[in-house]
Amino acid sequence: MELAQLMTPNPTICPSSTSTCDAARLMRDQAIGDVLVERDGELVGIVTDRDIVTRAVAAGRDPMKVSLGEICSDQLRCVSLGTPVDEVIRIMNEGAVRRVPVMDGDQAVGIVALGDLAVASDRSSLLARISAAAPNG
Repeated sequence: MELAQLMTPNPTICPSSTSTCDAARLMRDQAIGDVLVERDGELVGIVTDRDIVTRAVAAGRDPMKVSLGEICSDQLRCVSLGTPVDEVIRIMNEGAVRRVPVMDGDQAVGIVALGDLAVASDRSSLLARISAAAPNG
């Protein structure tokens, strides 16, 4: 299976100055669990819903004042659209990451998540069934 078939296309990309509160609203409204973060047109990080909870809310920081640039994971491991799926799995395993941006040149065109790979490898597995289910809430 090709990476383009597994990834979620058209990732949401926010400026690093976006508040965590605004990003959380985007995630809710779009039923997504992450946004990519850019600064000056360059991809600089990723923020997940869990990052917002642990790095802003649980830390007692005001989500209206904390920017994505302050809490994003900035050690991105990106792959190109033509990267073989086995290589993506290796990169995720070595970096202990659950989501990897997929690039076409310098443009983010998708995100492949651990759940996407689970669905592709064994649709009947528990992780695949959970990952393929519609979001709740």
